[in-house]
Amino acid sequence: MRIRTRRLAAAGVTLLTAAALLPAGAVAAPRDTGPSGGGLHATVRYTQYGIPHILAKDYTNLGFGTGWAQAADQVCTLADGYVTVRGERSRYFGPDAAPGSALSSASTNLGSDLYFRGVREAGTVEKLLRQPAPAGPGRQVKELMRGFAAGYNAWLRQNRITDPACAKAAWVRPITALDVARQGFAVQVLGGQGRGIDGITGARPPGATGKERGRTADPHRTARAARELFSAQDADMGSNAVAFHGRTTANGKGLLLGNPHYPWQGGRRFWQSQQTIPGELNVSGASLLGTSVVNIGFNGDVAWSHTVATGVTLNLHQLTLDPADPTTYLVDGTPHKMTRRTVTVPVKDGAPVTRTQWWTRYGPVVTGLGPQLPLPWSATTAYALNDPNAMNLRGSDTNLGFGKARSTAGVLKALRDTQGLPWVNTIAADRHGHSLLTQSQVLPRITDDLAERCGTALGKVTYPASGVAVLDGSRSACALGSDKDAVQPGIFGPSRMPTLKDAPYVENSNDSAWLTNADRPITGYERIFGTIGTRRSLRTRGAIEDVAAMAEKGRLTVADLQRQQFANRVPAADLAADDTAKACAALPGGTATGSDGKAVDVREACKVLARWDHRMDTGSRGALLFDRFWRRLTAAVPSERLWKVPFSAADPVRTPNTLDTSAPGFATALADAVTELEAAGSALDAPLGEHQYVVRNGKRLPVHGGTESLGVWNKIEATWDAKAGYTEVAHGSSHIQAVGWGEGRCPKARTLLTYSQSSNPNSPHYSDQTRLYAKERWVTSRFCEKDIHGDPALKVVRVRERR
Repeated sequence: MRIRTRRLAAAGVTLLTAAALLPAGAVAAPRDTGPSGGGLHATVRYTQYGIPHILAKDYTNLGFGTGWAQAADQVCTLADGYVTVRGERSRYFGPDAAPGSALSSASTNLGSDLYFRGVREAGTVEKLLRQPAPAGPGRQVKELMRGFAAGYNAWLRQNRITDPACAKAAWVRPITALDVARQGFAVQVLGGQGRGIDGITGARPPGATGKERGRTADPHRTARAARELFSAQDADMGSNAVAFHGRTTANGKGLLLGNPHYPWQGGRRFWQSQQTIPGELNVSGASLLGTSVVNIGFNGDVAWSHTVATGVTLNLHQLTLDPADPTTYLVDGTPHKMTRRTVTVPVKDGAPVTRTQWWTRYGPVVTGLGPQLPLPWSATTAYALNDPNAMNLRGSDTNLGFGKARSTAGVLKALRDTQGLPWVNTIAADRHGHSLLTQSQVLPRITDDLAERCGTALGKVTYPASGVAVLDGSRSACALGSDKDAVQPGIFGPSRMPTLKDAPYVENSNDSAWLTNADRPITGYERIFGTIGTRRSLRTRGAIEDVAAMAEKGRLTVADLQRQQFANRVPAADLAADDTAKACAALPGGTATGSDGKAVDVREACKVLARWDHRMDTGSRGALLFDRFWRRLTAAVPSERLWKVPFSAADPVRTPNTLDTSAPGFATALADAVTELEAAGSALDAPLGEHQYVVRNGKRLPVHGGTESLGVWNKIEATWDAKAGYTEVAHGSSHIQAVGWGEGRCPKARTLLTYSQSSNPNSPHYSDQTRLYAKERWVTSRFCEKDIHGDPALKVVRVRERR
């Protein structure tokens, strides 16, 4: 590979001069330099904050440039992911260490390896790649994956790794296009098989003693666990997004604000780029690491974002077992032998470990979805997990379709044609003024009628409570069936998806589609998609209040979206802070008893809460006190006991309300919060940013925003240090984009990648955007050629395979 890195010099000057002669928005094709033009190559033009604009002549070369540029920023994180999907974590890191949650829920490296080596040895991904489109991935996506692998490998060959996380590590190795596809598969099944890896790899038939014969899953306990497992409240991925129709904007064109809430570390980070093939594709936005396409972003005509949806991406089949053989199950009285998958995992400093997995016509036998949701395999009963996304490698096709779309109608067409998104909603706006929200997910085709007819005793409880269907696997009449417009058997077709078009606003904050627009609620969908007429989260309620008011005000611009993102309003405080301060001031003697039984003087806390501005800005005094109080209160007091006015489906945005300060636990939570802040060395009125911060290269960067239960749009879930406060962000606001259009061809976009482009502490782009985030500043997106050329930090890099 040949690399030239000069500021507006040599090849870069020629490229820019030619491009400058084109009209705004047009792109010049990269010159094919080098001997006979052989080998993959691309031009990577870096603008401020290390954002690459990748220019190539076709999809394979575009993938090459993308793989090269991602490796330059994130080689260690990428390499760690490839170790995971190859099933080699135990070989390099030992079997007992935790693999992290980026690509699965496995609790140990061994469990992760057993699953992913099983996927490899079964040829699962290879079979999906061989399926012709639209059931399988299309030619262009395969070309992108092939180029991505080549670009990653080219970067490895030609560069020294400076990131201490993997410098000189033996596990950083070249990859293949199949590795790229396997990582894509892991992302697709995160909400299905990925949730049950320990239960899949740890499943064992009952022993000959018959001790397991009487074990059954408790319906009500399982239903509670399932509801908690699939709740957005404690998830490490969420998001807000809103699209405004042209009727609400200053110029009649659409507006989009996307605010995904994703992990700040590891393999589910976003990475920014612009991808361009002249005359074919021109799209800017963010990709999950290891992905060769833009997942959320915009082009010259349409912008989109995603929010994690409430649709349950799996279901269970309860198996009736042969009394003489617990590895044989009955369907319509006919015995079917389970398929054994025997997998051997190499282990660091130890003998290889061999385990057997058990698979059925419905999917793998699973003995639990995490430790909180056991599904015992007894002598008479077992459970098989159906995950339709295990047959879906089309997600990149869908995202590539978005990148080519010219309107929200084009976004819907991409969803209809490819049906590849596993666990997200799509919110979009376009330059023509249209708005769109659609919950177009790949979900098992569980209708309410099927759940009623075929649900087991366990399923009768779990499905209404959580959307997790448990079907009778002993009857072929309980098969999922197919929709005529579905590209894959056993899933819903596009016509069944909850969708709202051209409302003044469409908004989602990880609740179901029902309250996408408070004046135009969506109804009529099956329970597996989510609930209807149920209580919304405080984040949803606050978001709807905000965006509905914005739509009613009208004349909206991108600047209004920017203000909304960093308003840092606390809906919980607007509902409860004043009542808390008054009840606090009324406590006898100004004291409250903590959970340790000791009396705590809370008089100063009462005053601080009364003066607080109800915001989570870094300078807000009282924000930290209310945060720690509210976390303790909501953990101790059931939601139905917290409010005097209960939820009403007739007034879902404003109810429940009126804090019940007489609830047991109120005074205790207040006392404990005061004690906790004192132990952390924080004054009760300390500015939030003094004790909510991250440290980058030895420097503290204050962090604004707040936790899920506070309802803050700018969600931040930070890690609490009892001696110092919030010292790191686990997940929250990540790739933020505020997009609109003017009269010209260039989108008006402001973006921000909160944790910056690179996880390498030696990179200049390790914390530059994090510093912007701390100051509530934005990056002006450079989409059109004239804007790229005008960037004062422009650096042109031509990358090429070396042969």
